[in-house]
Amino acid sequence: MREIVLDGPDGVGELTLALRAALDGSGPAVLPVSAADPRRGELVARMAPELPVEPGTALVVATSGSTGTAKGVLLSAAALTASATATHARLGGPGRWLLALPAHHVAGVQVLVRSLLAGRPPVVLGRGEPFADAAAELLAGPGPHYTALVPTQLTRMLAAPEVLRRFDAVLLGGAAAPAALLARARAAGVPVVTTYGMSETAGGCVYDGRPLDGVLVRTGAGGVVELSGPTLASGYRLDPKATEAAFAGGWFRTDDLGTVHEDGSLEVHGRADSVINTGGVKVVPSVVESVLAAQPGVAEACVVDLPDEEWGQLVAAVVVPADPGAPPGAAGLRDAVRQALGGPSVPKLVRFAPALPLRGPGKVDRSGVRAELLATVGE
Repeated sequence: MREIVLDGPDGVGELTLALRAALDGSGPAVLPVSAADPRRGELVARMAPELPVEPGTALVVATSGSTGTAKGVLLSAAALTASATATHARLGGPGRWLLALPAHHVAGVQVLVRSLLAGRPPVVLGRGEPFADAAAELLAGPGPHYTALVPTQLTRMLAAPEVLRRFDAVLLGGAAAPAALLARARAAGVPVVTTYGMSETAGGCVYDGRPLDGVLVRTGAGGVVELSGPTLASGYRLDPKATEAAFAGGWFRTDDLGTVHEDGSLEVHGRADSVINTGGVKVVPSVVESVLAAQPGVAEACVVDLPDEEWGQLVAAVVVPADPGAPPGAAGLRDAVRQALGGPSVPKLVRFAPALPLRGPGKVDRSGVRAELLATVGE
């Protein structure tokens, strides 16, 4: 296995060449890691590059995951290629990509894989480089023109959406996108395509609620989303127990709750382990977050549980105001949730913050949000 250390955009060229060799079988499996990751040493040690890699593996995506336990997702050349091919088929054909995401995450890797399959080198957003400058370089050449972003990036870019309008598609993933953000982007003419997936599915495998070609979706016990198809990983590096628990019979069991509608579309409700049981009533945080984010003056919201002697778990929210100098009233936000979802879903604690803590490629760090709220309660 070949470890490649990425320092921002530096090393992307080396990674691209290594991926090309891994995909065609002329080179070893690739392990991309970030030089800035404080846990890089731990991640690499657990991946054990010195040991033989599992057969058929082209890429190992090292991730700390939501549990904080380091693990490596094993992806074959076939899975990576199937994902990239299905993406191009859904978007309208191979094109040129702007890499604006970290290349050690699966979403960034897939931008490189798609570029390799298209035979067109990607444009890489440089450290500190304005997105508009990198986009201008991309858009100066023949299309189609694509990029992939996380919600935080899209939120910032909507201040000047004219650049994004010129793309043929802007994939949006890494974290759930608030409905209000999607509405703003589409009203501004940005061709946003929401994606759902994870490292275990070689990246996004459901676009705008519709599975990519060959991808199958179902819900298992308790409404947990399960995925199958040619983009699935083969398991976890040196961890047969975790592999057996997550992958069974050709299906991958996610940590998310969802609904598969009669037309085959998937609606994701949030993580199964994030459901709040408050006074015996189950509250899904993502649903409360959607209501909060739709209110005037709200840019983002995160809802988590806090321990409470009376309720068992208490519904709490951190809200990012659209205007830091004029946050919306907490009472009005609570009333909006009460009217939309009923009393049990109303946050008993509301705090305002300039931004939400993040981990990975734009995912909200819910444990960080919870810690910040607990600190304010203590104060």
